[in-house]
Amino acid sequence: MDIKEWSLADSYEYCHQITKRSAKNFYYAFLTLPSDLRRALYTTYAFCRVCDDVADNPDISVPQKLKEIENLRAGLEQTRNGQPRGPIFLALRSTVLSYGIQWADLAEVLQGVHMDLTINRYRTFKELQAYCYKVASAVGLICIQVLGYRDQKKARQYAEDFGLAMQLTNILRDIREDMDSGRIYLPLEDMDRFSYTEDDLRNRTVNEHFIQLMRFQISRARQYFQEGKQLLPLLPLRSRACVAVLGGLYSQILVQIENRQYDVFTQRISLSTKRKTWLTIKIAAQTFIPFPSLSMRW
Repeated sequence: MDIKEWSLADSYEYCHQITKRSAKNFYYAFLTLPSDLRRALYTTYAFCRVCDDVADNPDISVPQKLKEIENLRAGLEQTRNGQPRGPIFLALRSTVLSYGIQWADLAEVLQGVHMDLTINRYRTFKELQAYCYKVASAVGLICIQVLGYRDQKKARQYAEDFGLAMQLTNILRDIREDMDSGRIYLPLEDMDRFSYTEDDLRNRTVNEHFIQLMRFQISRARQYFQEGKQLLPLLPLRSRACVAVLGGLYSQILVQIENRQYDVFTQRISLSTKRKTWLTIKIAAQTFIPFPSLSMRW
């Protein structure tokens, strides 16, 4: 459809439908927001989703995927220059201009997807952290521009930590799927430390070495959640629940991994719709308690 056939309202609704269809945990958190903030985050999510879908598409080759990423990069630059093409970019430009989102943060997301297509191992946690910054921490920085905050330096640092915690959780949840696609996000230095090999991972071996490795990774993710939790008092009350719910839902994924005795191979870790709904209501209510970062349990 030609860009002239898309109104801004229709473009926002297009992004809403992408989010509703694909966002899972994010969609529940977004429901806690006022409509204007919700619409903005639907738009930024849709952009990130389209980027991820390119990398995850099994029907096209890596060279084709890299070309698609370049097309998205060109589309982002056109949007920045006032020539958005398609509903996502049309809504994205409006959102960026309304909330002061940094174009550089959006570009980081694309760079992270590019890394997914060119790098499939990370030797150290420092290397992995650089990747996580692009695909997750940058998203956190985008989101707080929409949500609002005070104390910019602290808010940005805590948003980075929160995004890192969520991405580390994703990595632990998706070990099986990533291995099947040839990717290992667990730092190789950590695998060596706990004497767990790539062959063990391919064979989906759950032994004492793997359990110790997973305990270490979960502990690291929780440390970053604790840092990220300090973002909450810096957010306006009307947007605080969104971050709190995301933190609560993702922290429950870590609990589920522990409850499964760290077996992330047999069945994909997920929360039921009933569980997500109950947690969303409970956590959103807790955000009205003074200083929720100190009182809220994730």
